[in-house]
Amino acid sequence: MRLHELKIAEGSTKAPKRVGRGQGTGQGKTAGRGMNGQNSRSGGGVRLGFEGGQMPLYRRLPKRGFTNHFAKEYAEINVKDLNRFEDGAVVDCAALFEAGLVKQVKDGVKVLGNGELTKKLTVKAEKFSKSAVAKIEAAGGKAEVL
Repeated sequence: MRLHELKIAEGSTKAPKRVGRGQGTGQGKTAGRGMNGQNSRSGGGVRLGFEGGQMPLYRRLPKRGFTNHFAKEYAEINVKDLNRFEDGAVVDCAALFEAGLVKQVKDGVKVLGNGELTKKLTVKAEKFSKSAVAKIEAAGGKAEVL
């Protein structure tokens, strides 16, 4: 089967209803909009969230929490992921990005202590968890805070 041989399944699509095309269709004259009122007019209708003057739901609900715009967002990586580097390598943000371990370097990289490290590495990052530092140093490497 080739692309030009594909056919849609019988009855899977339906033609749109053509309104306002004569009395015989049953959808002529007012085109199913009724006689009068806001919705019968062109451009008629109310804005999104409008409830006829009643206080809308989005205003009735209480506001909760806030977003700290000054909070730093770190790309996180676990100690077990560092095993893909060669013994004695220097691992920094650029190396992590090239290896595909970090998709986006936001405000820096934080190394977390999940898993085991078997290689002796010099790891340079903005932040380390205590367990990550312990595991890197136990493997004979160094954890340098930038």
